[in-house]
Amino acid sequence: MPPSFHEWETFYVITGSSGAGLTGLMFVVITLAAERMERATPTERTAVTGFSTPTVIHFAMVLLIAALMTMPRRGVLSLAVSLIGCAAAGLLFTLHLGIRRLRKITTYVPVAEDWIWHAILPCVAYAALLSSALVLGVVRDGALYVVASVVLLLLYIGVHNAWDSALYLTVHGTKPAEVQPTGADR
Repeated sequence: MPPSFHEWETFYVITGSSGAGLTGLMFVVITLAAERMERATPTERTAVTGFSTPTVIHFAMVLLIAALMTMPRRGVLSLAVSLIGCAAAGLLFTLHLGIRRLRKITTYVPVAEDWIWHAILPCVAYAALLSSALVLGVVRDGALYVVASVVLLLLYIGVHNAWDSALYLTVHGTKPAEVQPTGADR
């Protein structure tokens, strides 16, 4: 492995672990909200998945990129192809599913901040990843810095959007079920 890749190993161990941990936390948040969401209308569920699913995808993408960047290899071609695949998948997901889900939300009208954090910044991140993967063999050090910047941007997008999801579930989520009195309380 060329020395320039080896120097990034600690960075990707930290960011990959962060992506994995934050993915797990998103599952905890959604699990805790599951009881509330059982009584939610389909449009309320669309709002929750419209905000939370892309966040999980971004965190998982950070983990995948970190794994790819630390994987032993002999050349850069396999890494470039893998990163192109990640970038294409991220762009397609954001453009097709992420933005479509935002448009389907009727219980909440997404504002400019939502469009920036849930559509524009993810598209910028995945486009930058695609660009850096395409020039990885030619401008290795510059491309490595762009990939690292994309990983950080995806982490920050995910943290911001996870916070939005948690707030949305807290403020707009359906009310919990009425607690039924037990025999001792009657």
